[in-house]
Amino acid sequence: MTDRPRSVLFLVTEDWFFASHFLPMARAAREMGLAVTVVARVRAHREVIEATGARVLALEADRRSMSPLAILRTVGTMRRVLAEERPDIVHAIALRSIVLGGLAARLAGIAARVYALTGLGFLGARRDASARVARAGLRLVIRGGLEGRSTHYLFENDDDPRLIGLDPRAPNVTIVGGAGVEPGDYPVAPLPPQPPLKIAVVARMLWSKGIDLAVEAVRRARARGVAVELSLFGAPDPDNPKAVPEATLRQWSDEPGIAWRGPTRDIAGVWREHHVCCLPSRGGEGLPRTLLEGAVSGRAVLTTDVPGCRALVRDGIEGLVVPPDDAAALAEAIAQLAADPQRVAAMGAAARARVLDGFTERHVMDGLKDLYRRMLDERP
Repeated sequence: MTDRPRSVLFLVTEDWFFASHFLPMARAAREMGLAVTVVARVRAHREVIEATGARVLALEADRRSMSPLAILRTVGTMRRVLAEERPDIVHAIALRSIVLGGLAARLAGIAARVYALTGLGFLGARRDASARVARAGLRLVIRGGLEGRSTHYLFENDDDPRLIGLDPRAPNVTIVGGAGVEPGDYPVAPLPPQPPLKIAVVARMLWSKGIDLAVEAVRRARARGVAVELSLFGAPDPDNPKAVPEATLRQWSDEPGIAWRGPTRDIAGVWREHHVCCLPSRGGEGLPRTLLEGAVSGRAVLTTDVPGCRALVRDGIEGLVVPPDDAAALAEAIAQLAADPQRVAAMGAAARARVLDGFTERHVMDGLKDLYRRMLDERP
C-alpha cells in the first residue's frame, strides 16, 4: 500500500472541449482532495485546465478517423497511460472516449469507470429503423462489452439513459444539469428596446445545430413583416464533417436581418444585446451550455423538441419548444415572440429561475462529488 492521494483521470477528445464544459468537474474533484489528470489532444487550453490544479497529458488522436489501425493505436496508447497512472476512477467523456477509453481501462484492469454521455446526437433524436439499429448496437457495446460492476453512468438529461436501456433512477445512473453555469458570470441586463426582436444563436456553426433552420425561419418571419434580426455567434469546426462552410455563413450574412458575427468570448455581452436565445438543434443534445447561458442571463429560449433541449426548456414557460427540422414552426414561434414583448420578458425571468433551481455549476459539482464518494466507498 502507498500513501498516494486517490485520483481521477478524465479522458476527453479535445482540450478545448474540456475547458469549455468540464472545468467545474475538475474543481469538484480537487475540492475532494483527489489528484486530477486530464488526457486529451492538447492545442491551446492546457493552462486553463492546469489552473484548476489538474495535470494535463497530451494524447494525439484524430477524432474523425475510423481506421481500425488508428483506433487500435489510440486504445493501446490509452491503455499504457492508464496502466502507468493507475487512477482510482477513470471518467470518460462523450461517446468516442467512452468506447475507446472504456476498452483501454478494461485492458488496464481499472474497474471504477464513469461513462459520461454528453448527448447522442442523431442517435438520440431520430426514430427511424437505422437509428434503432444503431442504438441497439451502442447498447450492445457499452452495456455488454464495456460495463462492469463498478461502472457508473453520468447523463445530462432523462432521455439518454433510456436510449441505452438504463433506468434514469438506477443506482449506477447520475443525472446532472449539463455543464452548469456560474450565475455571477451572467448578470441580468435590461432587455433592449423592441422592435425589432433580436435573436442570437451562440454555437458551433454546424448543420446539426440547425443554424440553417434559424436563418430560414427568420427569412420567413421577415417576409411576413415581422420585425426580427438574427445574429450568429460561433465558428465552423474544421474537424467536424457537419460544419457549415464559411462561404455559406458569409452569404447568409449578406441577407437583410441576418449577421454572422464569428466566435466571441463575451457571452454575457451577447445576451445584453438580444432578447431571445435560440438553438434549433436537429439532434439529441446532452444539455446545451448555450441554452444555460442564455437562460441564466434572463433571456427567453427558443429551441426544438429533442433530448437535452427539452430537459431545460418547458414550452410556454421558459420559452417556446418547436418540432425539430421545421422552419415553418420556428418562424411562427418567432412571430409570436415578436408580437408580445411582455411575454418575452416573463419567459426570460422564468428561464433564470429555472437555472438557479438545479442547473448551476455548484449543483453539478455537488452531484459529481456525491457520485465519486459512492464509487470510492465501493473500493477496498
